[in-house]
Amino acid sequence: MANDKVSIHGSWASRWVFILAATGSAVGLGNIWKFPYMTGVYGGGAFVMMYLVCIALVGMPIMLAETLIGRRGRQSPVNSLKSLALDSGASPRWSWAALMGMVGALLILSFYSVVAGWSLDYIVGMGRGQFNGISAENAGASFGGLIGDPWRLTLWHTLFMVLTGFVIARGVVAGLERSLRVMMPLLFVLLLILLGYSFTTGHFMEGFHFLFSFQPEKVLDGVLAAMGHAFFTLSVGVGSIMVYGSYMPKKASIGATVLTVGILDTLVALTAGLALFPIVFAGGMEPGAGPGLMFITLPVAFGNIAFGQVMGTVFFILVMVAAWTSSISMLEPAVAYLVERTGRSRTLITSILALLCWLVGMGTVFSFNIWSEAKFFVFAVDGFHLFQWGAEGGKNFFDSIDYLTSRILLPLGGLSFVLFAGWVLGRDAVREELAFRSPVLFSLVYWLMRVVAPIGVLVVFVAELTK
Repeated sequence: MANDKVSIHGSWASRWVFILAATGSAVGLGNIWKFPYMTGVYGGGAFVMMYLVCIALVGMPIMLAETLIGRRGRQSPVNSLKSLALDSGASPRWSWAALMGMVGALLILSFYSVVAGWSLDYIVGMGRGQFNGISAENAGASFGGLIGDPWRLTLWHTLFMVLTGFVIARGVVAGLERSLRVMMPLLFVLLLILLGYSFTTGHFMEGFHFLFSFQPEKVLDGVLAAMGHAFFTLSVGVGSIMVYGSYMPKKASIGATVLTVGILDTLVALTAGLALFPIVFAGGMEPGAGPGLMFITLPVAFGNIAFGQVMGTVFFILVMVAAWTSSISMLEPAVAYLVERTGRSRTLITSILALLCWLVGMGTVFSFNIWSEAKFFVFAVDGFHLFQWGAEGGKNFFDSIDYLTSRILLPLGGLSFVLFAGWVLGRDAVREELAFRSPVLFSLVYWLMRVVAPIGVLVVFVAELTK
């Protein structure tokens, strides 16, 4: 039966706008540093091949599932799952999975805004020449000074949340679409500028070798890392792709569109590595220092190479834009749901949710300074404590929210969405939305949704919990 539903929130002008939106959601801080770093550590070209296999078997089937559920439901993720479940004769409680993803997205946004705010501070610092000639020790002290200052963190956290809310409040066409038409080309241009500059450092081939030297002996070491990153990098599991799919034109090919998003996401990550590691080597820094040192290693590298002040500023603008395109996708599912449920204006709903995320984010701000002694989930000799001040071990507020979202809510959300598409929605509905011409291709993709991807997510889930 044909699906003629239309979203009350509006729709993308074309499938390319969806590609920009979904790529913007997927491309974030992890693409700029974590993926290139993992590629170098886990065998270079061998890891890239393994990652692409995992993207094809796990990441893309889940992204296909979210997109087709969204387009078929034409509502917020919660209401799409509820209405489609009822249409399929299943329990409306499937909507709880989307509700869980929506809450997870808001929690991620609460701390993502704080971390993204660091890039705003570094744009100013780089532009003023603060890192020119800086040593690793002084760069570490500078970063420590930033996260140790709650007032400074609050300023940038507030500004970033305002930027995110501003885009969402303006709506699908005037806000999301218009901003993404600017931000995504800007992101690609900034990345290409950095790549072009890396050719002039004299260390481009060194960076290329670090990324792509084929080391098959490390393949097995990186299997879980590749599978985990293939799941997390596409921004699945929280409903962001689902709500973007609900704005997707009916005639657009979901398969071709999702494939394009996956390719662009991977190309951005690899290009970031080719752009940044030659700069790291040129600055005399160690790329193996880890993904958590974006705000120490790179400032030192930029501070000690020619034109580093300009290129460093470009880099942190790139980081901010990547974070911004991801953050708006985290807020949109909840805004769409509450607009549908309450009938209130998008501006009011956005303001309330942005304020809520801002308040929760203040816990992350304080995690690095005045609440640094506040520990959650403490296992001590006298038993387990949910909260304890000044305890040995345990997690601070930031780590606790990160653990809850990335290791529990996201995998459970992704698992629920792909199981719903594969086992509840119905073969005919899935075939109609995907509209593959080849029956063999459809059968393969449907099998990946029903069997392979769920198993992959379960493996990621167990692996993340046992870390």
